Amino acid sequence: MAQSDKTNGSGDGEEHQGPVIRDNRRIDPETGQVRDPKAAEAAAEADEATEAEETIEVPDTPEAVVTEAINADERVVELTNDIKRVQAEYANYRKRVERDRVAVREVATAQVVGELLPILDDIGRAREHDELTGGFKAVGEALESVSAKLGLERYAEAGEEFDPNLHEALTLVPAPDVSVQTVIEVFQPGYRIGERILRPARVVVGDPVEGASAGSDETGDADASSDGGEETDGR
Repeated sequence: MAQSDKTNGSGDGEEHQGPVIRDNRRIDPETGQVRDPKAAEAAAEADEATEAEETIEVPDTPEAVVTEAINADERVVELTNDIKRVQAEYANYRKRVERDRVAVREVATAQVVGELLPILDDIGRAREHDELTGGFKAVGEALESVSAKLGLERYAEAGEEFDPNLHEALTLVPAPDVSVQTVIEVFQPGYRIGERILRPARVVVGDPVEGASAGSDETGDADASSDGGEETDGR
């Protein structure tokens, strides 16, 4: 027989709108077969669960949650850019420190080697006069070798083009056999370490003479004409 239950929401149970009908008849009126009470109860519970699932509504996402998610994405992008900027600044800092370290090392080396230049000049003059012999020769060559390992370079030779950034002109003399200003004599060699000039070379500079070649050609033509005239007169 059918039983009608209605439960109000004042206690532990949930409030249901409308009557809940449970069919507890042992004989199925449609098929005339005996019902299994447990199966009927399970079917009823399944129906109730299905109805409960159908009535569940998914709430809409609050606007505050959406705004917070957007702000979080923007913050992630901002922090990523900050990290990249810090990495770039650190890389530039390392390059600057390394460049300064090299510059400081060059300055220190230049100061030490600069004190040896007069000694190297004496060794060079002794070699030019064939006085670099015996133990003095071994010491001199060892000192030159150590200076070269430190990066010291000697320069200036007769015949090379004059460069005011490298040479100090002691005097300027006319030189008809050159087309550009040229070193014709070295009074004191120059020394440098890398691009740093420790001491410019002191030299005599030959200055080209304008019209020297043209004048020599005219003189040669005049001499040839004179020779030809003398020969004609002789005949």
